[in-house]
Amino acid sequence: MTTGQRGRPRSFDRTRALEQATLAFWEHGYEATSVADLTRAMGIGAPSLYAAFGDKKALFDEVVRGYGQTHGAYMVRALAEEPTARGAIGRILREAAAEFTRPGRPHGCLVISAAVNCATREVEEGLREQREANIAEFERRIAADVAAGRLPPGTDARALARYTAAVFQGMSAQARDGVSEADLSAVAECAMRGWPDGQP
Repeated sequence: MTTGQRGRPRSFDRTRALEQATLAFWEHGYEATSVADLTRAMGIGAPSLYAAFGDKKALFDEVVRGYGQTHGAYMVRALAEEPTARGAIGRILREAAAEFTRPGRPHGCLVISAAVNCATREVEEGLREQREANIAEFERRIAADVAAGRLPPGTDARALARYTAAVFQGMSAQARDGVSEADLSAVAECAMRGWPDGQP
């Protein structure tokens, strides 16, 4: 005679559980995703969740770090591998068009989507700081290219960095609305045509 398993499982696949939590937060945002939603998505009980990840905010912090190393890693790769700001940012926007619309997972960017209607100040501030850090890196790369003569001397690095972020964030929002990869790719190309002329 067998009995159904009761209570928390003796073990579980932590990596898979974390990915399921990522998808839940990505789809619904931080505020709208409850602990019950998370345990259901992850296939574990609340005691296992707390034991393995801490509270909801600690789990979300780990999700965001993991997202940056997996689904969102294309941005880091582009900045590391492309020799110019134009090359890096053009690559980021083009790859974002594909990443934001990839089948089988929520559309858009988790770091942008999860902040919508977020009333938990520490979470909202943390996500804003991450977005601002990305913009600061764009600005740093653009300013370096201005200094090196790869972009015109009058280029406003700060404005161009924020322009890039506005396009990126808008692409995320449009992906959530169901806009296709092809249309978002066209947006990326338009955005890059708006850059000041410089050496390739």
